[in-house]
Amino acid sequence: MGKTAWVYPGQGAQYTGMGQDLYKNIKIARLTFEEMESVRPGTMLQCFEGSAQELAQTKNTQPCLHVVSLAAAQSLEHYGFSPDATAGFSLGEYAALTSAQTLGTKDSFSLVQQRGALMQEAGEASASSMLAVIGLPEEEEDFLTRFSPDVFVVNYNCPGQLVVAGDKGELRRLSRALRELGAKSIPLKVSGAFHSPIMQKASDLFSAVLAKFSLRKPKLPVYANATGEPYDADSLETLKRQMTSPVYWQKTIENMIKDGVDTFVELGAGKSLSGMIRRICSEVKILHVEDTESLNVTLRELSRGA
Repeated sequence: MGKTAWVYPGQGAQYTGMGQDLYKNIKIARLTFEEMESVRPGTMLQCFEGSAQELAQTKNTQPCLHVVSLAAAQSLEHYGFSPDATAGFSLGEYAALTSAQTLGTKDSFSLVQQRGALMQEAGEASASSMLAVIGLPEEEEDFLTRFSPDVFVVNYNCPGQLVVAGDKGELRRLSRALRELGAKSIPLKVSGAFHSPIMQKASDLFSAVLAKFSLRKPKLPVYANATGEPYDADSLETLKRQMTSPVYWQKTIENMIKDGVDTFVELGAGKSLSGMIRRICSEVKILHVEDTESLNVTLRELSRGA
C-alpha cells in the first residue's frame, strides 16, 4: 500500500445537520465541538440546525465547516490512523495545517473565524461572485482569461471543471458566451469573488492577523493551494498568498499521486473533493468521513490496507 492523504473541503460543502451524527456518537468529536463552541458560542447550533441561508454567510460557513473537518479528523485519529500527507481546498487548508501540527486547534479555529468575517466584508463591498465552468475544452480555457479584465480564473479543480470569479454583470455575460461554446456554467452560492484580486484588501487585513500567530514547521507534507507543492519552511508567507491566489487543486492532487499517495480520505462535510479526485485519477482509492457510517467504512478499508 502506498501513502494516504487526508484532504479537507472548502465552502460550498456545508449543509444543515453536518457533524451532528459524529457529535452524538463519537466522544472525541463531541469534545472538539464543545471546545470550539467555547471559542465561538452558537457554532454547534448553526452546524446542526442552521438554515441554508444562515450557513451560506461566509462568516458562518467557514468556522462551521472547519469544526466539522476537525471533528472528523480527530475521530479517525482516535482509532490510531494518521496521514502521510495532507491538503485542503481553500478554507480546508487550515484543517490540513492543523493535521500537520503547524497550527493548534484553537488557533486554526480563531484564524478561520476572522478569515470568514473579513472575506464576507470584502464580498459585501463589491458586486462580485463566482461561477463554475463545466465542459469547456482545454484548448478553449484561454477564452476565460481573455474575456474581461473583471473576470479571473480562480479554481483549477479537475479535468473539465474550472471556477471563475469577478463582477456579477460580467459573469452573467460570460455565462451567455459559454453557452454558445457548448459549456455549462453554474453560479456558486458564495458572497464574493474569492481567490481573486478583489480579495486584496481582505488579504492585507488578514495578513496582519496572521502575523500575530506562530506557525510551526509542518510535521508532514502540506500541499499548498497557491502552488500545488508542499509548504516550504516559510509557511506564513505561503498562507498569506492563499486568499488572492487561485486554487490549483488538480495540480495538488497530481503532485500527491506522483509523490506516492494512492489513498485519499476526505474529512468533513460532503464528498465534493472525492468527485474531483476521481476525475483527476480513477485508479486511486477514495474514502470519506462525515458521520459514523462513513467513519466505520473508512476504518475497515484502512485496516484492510494496513
